[in-house]
Amino acid sequence: MKRVFLDSILTERSIPHVIRSYHDIVYNGIYQTVRGWGYVGSLESYRQEIMEILKDIRKSPSGDI
Repeated sequence: MKRVFLDSILTERSIPHVIRSYHDIVYNGIYQTVRGWGYVGSLESYRQEIMEILKDIRKSPSGDI
C-alpha cells in the first residue's frame, strides 16, 4: 500500500522515479528477506525531497500524510 502511495506522491510532484520491489514469485519473496523490500531510484537532485516524503510516510501509522 505504501509503495503505491509513494508512487502517487512522486508522480503528483513531477519527480522522475522508478520503484522496484525485490519480490520474486518464483522464490516466494526470499530476496526481500535478504535484501529488503526494494528500492526507489531517481536523480540525485531529488534525494532529499524523496527522503523527507518517505520519512513522513513511515512515521504515519496509516501511511497517510
